[in-house]
Amino acid sequence: MAGIARWGVSVPVWRLDRGMLARAWDTPALPGERAAASGDQDALTLGVEAALECMRGGDTSQIDAIYFATTTAPYAEKHAAATIAAVLDLHDVMTVDVTGTIRAATTAVRTALDAVRSGGARAALVVAADMRPAEPSTSMEQLFGDAAAAVLITADGPVSVIGEASVVEEFTGPWRRTGDHYVHSFDGKIETESYARAVERAVTAALADAGVSPDAVSRFAAYAPDPRTFATTAKRIGFAQAKDRLFSTIGNTGAAHALVALAGALDETSPGEHVVVAAQGEGADALVLAAGAGVESARQVWTLQRALDEKRILPSYERYLRFRRLLPVDEENEPPSSTIRTWRDRAQAFALYGVRCNECGTVQFPANRACISCSALDNMTRVRLQRTGTVFTFTLDHLIAGEYLETPVPRAVVDLDGGGRIFVEVTDCEASDVKVGMPVELTFRLMHEGAGFKNYYWKARPRRDV
Repeated sequence: MAGIARWGVSVPVWRLDRGMLARAWDTPALPGERAAASGDQDALTLGVEAALECMRGGDTSQIDAIYFATTTAPYAEKHAAATIAAVLDLHDVMTVDVTGTIRAATTAVRTALDAVRSGGARAALVVAADMRPAEPSTSMEQLFGDAAAAVLITADGPVSVIGEASVVEEFTGPWRRTGDHYVHSFDGKIETESYARAVERAVTAALADAGVSPDAVSRFAAYAPDPRTFATTAKRIGFAQAKDRLFSTIGNTGAAHALVALAGALDETSPGEHVVVAAQGEGADALVLAAGAGVESARQVWTLQRALDEKRILPSYERYLRFRRLLPVDEENEPPSSTIRTWRDRAQAFALYGVRCNECGTVQFPANRACISCSALDNMTRVRLQRTGTVFTFTLDHLIAGEYLETPVPRAVVDLDGGGRIFVEVTDCEASDVKVGMPVELTFRLMHEGAGFKNYYWKARPRRDV
């Protein structure tokens, strides 16, 4: 029976204390904190990281389809799922972007299930990520958070999908028109009633499809506009004990929320238990999952709880504004770029290919015709580099004010595990944290928007204990 074989999450390391937000605008504070993506992150880079976490140590050769679900795609006209495929070094796959609704992720999961069941795909990777823009000083600014999650759908996953349903209801709210900077909302009570009505209908239908009663469900993972609405709706359905820890720790993560919550639920699910996942947006989707004997071994080391625990508190609200580019920036200082060069170097820049000398075994990056050790010419084998290593040397660049959100910018030469050396920026830490010999890992980030398009590449960050 088709279901979920693997899952993974990505949560930005930075957190914004809601009390700090409240003090900045002299407004009441919601409890807890929210996840805040760095200035070099967007929905696509978060999605790439979730995909890599999902497939850590796994076989990507069986993936025939990639679905990317978001309401905040980096381009209005350019395929984001194709970039995820490039980073995973997948070429003969179908790629689909699912967008325009908060329930994009569950819709993508249902579509992926259909592809696997029909034989159209051996495995399908569903990636959901969001960085919804909230107007400063509003309650949405406190409530929204940034995150991503990914699930791998196969014909024989340890978590089987045994029931599913969808309902549709034309309803405006929340919304963001083409060209709008921020998400809009109308009447909170009406939105809450629409949410509860749609989710209750979808979940009830999915439970009936599965032949499972509400009291047999161990965990409920669902998007909701706020924690109170989640709790009251869960109680109406019959999940009286359902809880959502995301609102107080990372916030409402939009299209990613249901899959992030699902990943957290599966991290704690035992064989024989049932999980319900649901998302709402102009209707609702719901799926009933049954955990099998392999659910515990399918868990990644980097669980949702570890992602929640791995955090750094932003020292100021102004830093968050810079991350979000809500302060004026001189775009004329963007570095030069070229779409032709990006296409030519795509194997190196996205899939991290270098070369190994067939004469002496030296691995080098970027690829070169001549070996840097023995000078052998045109005798190389292409190899993928590992994404972990140690800092060989570094410098702090103070001379690029105007081009970067913060200075100084740490730049490091990293000796990669397995061979190869790469020169990259260091992110997700203070400049003073960078040391020679520091263990690091490579992370896919937004470098700049030179030449009018988004330029992505790898940076290094302090290695997480995985």
